[in-house]
Amino acid sequence: MVKKAFSYVILLAVFGQLLSCASLKQTSAPKLSDYVNPNIGSVHSRWFFYTPAAVPFGMAKLGASTNGSYGNKQGWEAVGYEDNHSSIEGFPVFHEFQVGGVMLMPVVGKLKTMPGTLEQPETGYRSPFKKENEHATSGYYSVVLDKYNAKVELTATDHVGFQRYTFPKSDESYILFDIGNQLGESGAIKDAYIKLVDETTIEGYVITKPEYVKKYQPDAEVNMYFYAKLSRPATEVKVFKRGEQPVSQKEIKGVGACMAVAYKTSANEQITVKIGQSYTSVENAKLNYNTEAVSMNFDTAKRQALSRWNEALGRIKVEGGTHNDKVKFYTGLYHALLGRGLASDVNGAYPKNDGTVGQIALDQNKRPEYKYYNSDAIWGGSWNLTQLWALVYPEYYSDWVQSQLLVYKETGWLGDGIANSKYVSGVGTNFTSLAIAAAYNCGIRDFDYNLGYEAAFKNETVGKNRPAGAGKLDVGAFVKRGYCPYIPSDDYFITKQEEGSVFGASHTLEYSYSSFAVAQFAKHLGKESDYQLLSKMASNWENLFDPEMKFMRPRTSDGNFLKNFKPLAAWEGFQEGNAMQYTFYVPHEPGKLINKIGQETFNNRLDSIFVLSQNDTFGGGKTVNAFAGVHALYNHGNQPNLHISWLFNFSGKPYLTQKWVRTICNEFYGTEGLHGYGYGQDEDQGQLGAWYVMAGIGLFDVKGLTQIDPKFQIGSPLFSRIEIKLNKEYHKGDKFVIEAENNSPGNIYVQSVFNNGKKQNSISIPFADVVNGGKLKLTMDSKPNNDLKL
Repeated sequence: MVKKAFSYVILLAVFGQLLSCASLKQTSAPKLSDYVNPNIGSVHSRWFFYTPAAVPFGMAKLGASTNGSYGNKQGWEAVGYEDNHSSIEGFPVFHEFQVGGVMLMPVVGKLKTMPGTLEQPETGYRSPFKKENEHATSGYYSVVLDKYNAKVELTATDHVGFQRYTFPKSDESYILFDIGNQLGESGAIKDAYIKLVDETTIEGYVITKPEYVKKYQPDAEVNMYFYAKLSRPATEVKVFKRGEQPVSQKEIKGVGACMAVAYKTSANEQITVKIGQSYTSVENAKLNYNTEAVSMNFDTAKRQALSRWNEALGRIKVEGGTHNDKVKFYTGLYHALLGRGLASDVNGAYPKNDGTVGQIALDQNKRPEYKYYNSDAIWGGSWNLTQLWALVYPEYYSDWVQSQLLVYKETGWLGDGIANSKYVSGVGTNFTSLAIAAAYNCGIRDFDYNLGYEAAFKNETVGKNRPAGAGKLDVGAFVKRGYCPYIPSDDYFITKQEEGSVFGASHTLEYSYSSFAVAQFAKHLGKESDYQLLSKMASNWENLFDPEMKFMRPRTSDGNFLKNFKPLAAWEGFQEGNAMQYTFYVPHEPGKLINKIGQETFNNRLDSIFVLSQNDTFGGGKTVNAFAGVHALYNHGNQPNLHISWLFNFSGKPYLTQKWVRTICNEFYGTEGLHGYGYGQDEDQGQLGAWYVMAGIGLFDVKGLTQIDPKFQIGSPLFSRIEIKLNKEYHKGDKFVIEAENNSPGNIYVQSVFNNGKKQNSISIPFADVVNGGKLKLTMDSKPNNDLKL
């Protein structure tokens, strides 16, 4: 018995050691968030780009600001955080398109009341920092501030931002609340207020007038509210306005309002601030805080944030490829899940267009039936975001649609973009109707789709009494004439020209595409007369095709083609592009376009464009500017070009799509602060990142999933195995697997295609086949297979 017992003990010990080793192996295995590097592409990035301390699609989006206080004259310039800057002015909690405010900063020593400049950080409260002391991933950020020898850590829940400061020993430690000053894209401050309610509670608000909101709704405002809890009572409270002397007082109101709470700290003492956020009221900011964070500490919030990111990122798991491929892939996916953030409260309250507070209906558990989200314009999103949402995150796509319909129900028009329900039209083409139609065509139908169709049809066909913020101001001319006349103007962002536009040619092409999408929606719903009207409008692009030059060419109000036409002339009839780029803008009828140009001419021209564009990194070269590539032959850094490399699938040479898409992934995209999305190009809330994700898995639809039975075209996956987890509430399947046998950097060409075990010569796959679950198996080689066709 003793011998048996001894043997049993030995077995237990060995088993325990094996378990321990397995646990260690599991713990040390890389998490998907380990591949996320938010600093990639952050040189010359937009205000909403750099918010590592956030959860997917959250309201609380925290990050460091290096130049967010510098202003934003036109409302869209790059400002906020740049990887090449060496000092930090604070840590804002609101980051959205046209929305920015409430910046905190730990300070040690004499209290200064100006942020200072990048060139002279010593003149203000900003602090230098070293890059080796900065860490950022999806859901967490930390940095050591050299001036103060203080560590800052950031994380978040949906509505609550967490900031934890580790102070040195000091009799003069402060937490500064900079509330009443412009940040990022917020625009001028109209009013601000901050108050110490009790020894650990601070609350307030800031009311802003963003430039894009002013352009479309001059009297409208964007409001931000907060309710903050300190982990320790302050020893003293001071208030001031930037540049003025601090005074001991518990509240301050007006432009420039700031507050500093003072502490005596011991070495390595930690103080945490938890900030409940809302766009509707201080009371709802408090409710959001009490619901999500009242009993939660920083470390728990951090663990939850990382867990949520790994779940969201883990809906697409990839194997094979290089380490940098995975870094670019999951960082791109991170950016796609970061933009267009939550704007409703836990109780369903949301900001309405008229400035009042609306209420989303509650379910039987007294929870909002859906969430409301802010949104930049969805221009170009059909070639990245909406494809990704439809496939992997349909629940978010549904909420996004319902958010747009809230604005429609209130105002009678779809917004081209919305900031707290205020119109922020941006480019002015309003593809919201296209995105709604694509959602329905993909089987996402748990919204009021009859109302959605009403809104979409009106968006495509009605120009009368159209507000500037709804975009498509020249859509009446498009419907009546069959094209939008080009009317020259020095104002590229002109908002009111119903008879035509400085961007008349690109508008004609874009409205043709969105008309096609809504036509398919109409066909689905049995609205035959609408379908016929919209289908005719979908071919209006033909009215701009010059058969002699074989280019899209602007027409003027007299019906004639533009004289002295130059295909590479940027901004001349074409928004953020030129005729060379926009000639390929017929995603819904590519076959017609190829026939008009001629298949051989089409392929030779397009292939030559990519050969030459490779020398300019497929865009603006190394010029750091959002519009660096608008004069180029091809510009991957901007929306109108993002389908072009996939057009070879329709012109009989799919292997050229495989070649050039793979090359763009390798060379346009990088893993550095400067070379991330081109060089200083414009990553509009995850669009370029989402494009890389779709290219990386080898599935893409030039038509943007807008046809009745959408299909993906198959490209050259970057990875040997891709597993996509499907949402069973929307899709029939559990998962869809893509295997690319013999895949490598040299083996980029598809040799054979097996869809659920059945061989096919087509390089397309129905969207339904993917979301019903199954397997797509590809074999790869270094030489093309010319027998594979669409």
